[in-house]
Amino acid sequence: MSGFKFPVDLGQFKKNLSLDPSNPTLSADQKKDLLHNINIFRDAIIAFTATGAARGVSGHTGGPYDTAPEVCVLLAMIANNKNDFIDTFFDEAGHRVATQYLLSTLEGHLEPEHLLNYRDANSKLPGHPELGLTPGVKFSSGRLGHMWGMVNGIAMANRDKNVILLGSDGSQQEGNDAEAARIAVARNLKVKLFVDNNDVTIAGHPSQYLKGYDIANTLKGHGLHVVRAQGENIDSLYGAMCEVINYNGPAAVVVDRTMAAGIEGIEGETHAHDVITVDIARKYLTKRGYSEQALAFYDQIKGRSNPHEYLGCSKDKGANRSIFGEAVNGILDGLSKEEAARRVMVIDSDLAGSTGLKAIASKHPESFVASGVMERGNFSAAAGFGFGSNGKDRQGVFSTFSAFLEMCISEITMARLNHCTVLSHFSHSGVDEMADNTCHFGLNHFFADNGLIEADDCSLYFPADGEQMKAVIKKIFWDRGMRFVFSTRSKVPYILKDGVDEKLYGGDYQFVPGKEEVIRTGTAGYVVSYGDMLYRSLDAVERLRKEGLNVGLINKPTLNVVDQETLKRYGESPFVVVVESISQKTGLGSRLGTTLLQHGYTPKFKAIGAVKDGCGGLFEQINFQGLSPENIAEAIKSVAAGK
Repeated sequence: MSGFKFPVDLGQFKKNLSLDPSNPTLSADQKKDLLHNINIFRDAIIAFTATGAARGVSGHTGGPYDTAPEVCVLLAMIANNKNDFIDTFFDEAGHRVATQYLLSTLEGHLEPEHLLNYRDANSKLPGHPELGLTPGVKFSSGRLGHMWGMVNGIAMANRDKNVILLGSDGSQQEGNDAEAARIAVARNLKVKLFVDNNDVTIAGHPSQYLKGYDIANTLKGHGLHVVRAQGENIDSLYGAMCEVINYNGPAAVVVDRTMAAGIEGIEGETHAHDVITVDIARKYLTKRGYSEQALAFYDQIKGRSNPHEYLGCSKDKGANRSIFGEAVNGILDGLSKEEAARRVMVIDSDLAGSTGLKAIASKHPESFVASGVMERGNFSAAAGFGFGSNGKDRQGVFSTFSAFLEMCISEITMARLNHCTVLSHFSHSGVDEMADNTCHFGLNHFFADNGLIEADDCSLYFPADGEQMKAVIKKIFWDRGMRFVFSTRSKVPYILKDGVDEKLYGGDYQFVPGKEEVIRTGTAGYVVSYGDMLYRSLDAVERLRKEGLNVGLINKPTLNVVDQETLKRYGESPFVVVVESISQKTGLGSRLGTTLLQHGYTPKFKAIGAVKDGCGGLFEQINFQGLSPENIAEAIKSVAAGK
C-alpha cells in the first residue's frame, strides 16, 4: 500500500531495554518499559494482520499476539548480552509469521508501511517465513512442528549459546518433536523452548479433543527442565524465562494463557487462531488510543478476484474440499447410526473445517473422531481401522492438507504392507489460492503411489469439479485398499458439455475408476489434465479451437492408472501437452511421457506444472507459475509448431 502511514509508531519501541537474566526480578522501571514494548508490539501485530482480513487473504493474529511478551523479554535479554544467544527467534508455528515481519521491521529491514501488504501477492510477506524471500527473515519455518530437530543441529554447532525456539501446544503435537526432545536431552543442548499453551488450535481446544495431553508433563517426561508461567502476568513470565535461560541444558517455559487475552470478541475463541477482523481490530486499537484517521487505511484495502472469464465451464463454483464431506455424508445417511459407527471411522487432524470433515462431525458424530496435529498417527489409525477389511465391512477415512502427504509416506507403506483399507482426502492441492505459500503447496501426490507394481493396491483420484467429486466418492467409498482423493483450497467451476449449458458430470453420469474421459475431441493434438487445471485447460482449448487449432482435451481423474483405449487416442495424435498444478518434477507429466514411449507412441510432448516458489496471494499463484489459460495456450501452440 502507498499513501498511508503505519498507525503504530514503532519508534516508540524501546530497543535499548536491557534485561539481565541472572536477576529474576524486574525493577519498577524495567517492568514499565517492558509492558510498554509489549503493548507496542501487540498493537502493531493487530494493525497489520487485520489487513489480511480486509483484502481477503486470511492470516493469523492470535499466535503472534500471544507470544509478544516472550519475544519482548528475549529481545531485552539479547540486548543485555548478544554473545549468549543465537539472535534468531526460530518458530515451529510458521503461521505466526507476523512476529518475524515485525522483528525485521524493528531491525530496519522493512519499512513499517510495507507491513500493510501482509500476505498480499508479490509483497514478499507470505503466510509463512521463507528464508531468502523477505528481507530480515532468518529462517524458513516449514510446516507446523518441524523446527526443533533443525534447532538441535544449530545448538550443536553453537554449544556456548542459547538457541531460542518458540513453540505452541498445537505444534508440539507433531511426533517429530518427541524425537527432537530426546536428542536435546541426550546431548544436553542449550535449546530454550517457550511454548504458548493457549489451549486453542484451528479446530478446537486440545483439552477437549486430546484428553490426557499435557505439554508440560510431556516435555518433563523427555527429560527437559520445565517451568510453568502465567503468560499475562509479566512477573511470573519473566522469572520463569530467567530460570530457563540460566539452566545449563535444554529447558522450556510452558506459558499458560487464554488466547488473544484482552481482545474483545475473540478472546479464548478458536477463531482467534485465524486473522482478526477489521471491525474487531478497529475496536481494539481505538481503545488503545488510535484515532479514526490513523485507521482509515482499512477502508482503502479491497480484495481482488481473478478477472478472467472462462469458456466451457459454469459461472458458479463449488468447493470440492467441502463437497468431499457432503459426499461421505451421503454414504453414511444410508446406514443406521449403529452401523455407521461400526463400519466407518472418520478421523480429523485439526483441520475439519478446511477438509470437509466438519460436515461429517455435525451430521454423523457417531463416525467422527476429533484428533490433533498428528497426521502420521491419524493416518495409521484410519488404516488400522480398515485392517483385515474387504472394503465393505469397514472403512477408515483420513484427511489433511496435500502438503502433509509427504509426512505420511512411511505410514502409507506400513498400511500397504498390511493390506489396509483406507480412504484419504488431501485438500489444498497444488498452488491455487495458497497465501500460506510454498511450504503449504501440495505438490507431490504421486509419492503416495510408491508400492511395487505387482503388489500394488492404490489409486489416486483428482476430480475436476463438485459433481465429479460426488460421483468419485459414491463409486469408490466401499472399495478395498488405499484410495487417495485430492482437492484444492480454491473453488472450481463446473465443466460443461460441448456447446450446451449443461454440467458434464451431472445427471446420470457415473464415474469409472481408471477411465480417462474425452472432454473435447481434436485432430491437431491433445491436452491431458485433471483437477483444478481441467477448466483452465478447457478455456485454452476452446479459444484455440476458435482460432482454428483443433485441439482435444482429456480428463484423467484417476492419476496413476493407464487407460489403454484413451492412451491410444492421444498417443497417436500429433502432440500431447500435460497440464497440472502439482510439481512438474514429480507429477503426471514425468510419468505420462514414459508411459507413451513404453506403449510405442511418439507424439511431440510437453508438460507444464508448478516449478518455483510461490508469490503469495490467491489466484495470482497460478499465473505466477505460468499456468494461466494464456500460458497453457502458449504451450500448446509452441509444441504444435514443433518448438
